[in-house]
Amino acid sequence: MVQAQTPSMSLKEWVMMLALSALWGGSFFFFKVLVTEVPPFTVVLGRVGLAALILNLFLILRRDLMPRDPRLWGAFFIVGLLNNVVPYTLIVFGETHISSGLASILNATTPIFTVIIAHVFTANEKLNWGKVAGVAFGFAGVAVLIGPSGLSSLGGSDLGGEAACLLAALTYGFASIYGRRFKGIAPLKVATGQITASTIVLLPLALLIDRPWTIPTPGVEVWLAFGGISLFSTALAYILYFRILATAGATNLMLVTFLLPVSAMTLGVFALGEVVTWQSLAGMALIGLGLAAIDGRLWRRLSVTTHKGLKVYAKGFPRS
Repeated sequence: MVQAQTPSMSLKEWVMMLALSALWGGSFFFFKVLVTEVPPFTVVLGRVGLAALILNLFLILRRDLMPRDPRLWGAFFIVGLLNNVVPYTLIVFGETHISSGLASILNATTPIFTVIIAHVFTANEKLNWGKVAGVAFGFAGVAVLIGPSGLSSLGGSDLGGEAACLLAALTYGFASIYGRRFKGIAPLKVATGQITASTIVLLPLALLIDRPWTIPTPGVEVWLAFGGISLFSTALAYILYFRILATAGATNLMLVTFLLPVSAMTLGVFALGEVVTWQSLAGMALIGLGLAAIDGRLWRRLSVTTHKGLKVYAKGFPRS
């Protein structure tokens, strides 16, 4: 049986992908600023809560009300847990132990997990040799990032932070597959629904665990970080996310995570004074090779170019 191929992306979808990578890349920077003064659940609640307020107000001003179907809202709560509550909390915890740049590189393993999950749970995004090679390269990159010292100190805080970011990437993989069910629903409403549901889940957690009223009054930079991560890295980003997911597929969409470390590492170096190590660059390069293998387009183009070159070369010889 011939298996369906992962759909190719148009120029418009690639432009949206680049925009989404810049918006999400900034979230690692904002998280790093926020975790210095605000507890984890409150950070995540602030991110999704402000974004939910913005998106719901926008829909009200448009007189475009959210659907009331209980089953649909049940799906919003599930995708909210997979796409927001669990991974955001894990990343916030991770960034209390590792740099924002390293967190973003580990987050780039999302497509590695996605293709494995897609193989199990979908009919049209099955594993092939390119994707298997991509998975191998991706996990090799993770091994380089963690390094022998990290593996030898299994109880270390750095390893705990790295593991948290990897678990977040795994959760994103499940979210991307589950999110396919929202085709036919406006991306703005899907984004609003999942972020609103996430806020409802996080509110009691933050109140019970963090007790935010006991937190000292944050500085201006914290409020600016909350505004940036809510408006740009969440509200606007998820509108793009669900629009790309509806047209390009889960595996294509998760390629955006390879672009995130570029913006995240740049902000980390120039705004936070973080240091990018050769180990980080080597790990990112291996993960990048894995994502290129998963995507397959680069290898197909090289194969076609080589095949055409051989045909032209063969024309120079007399035929027997």
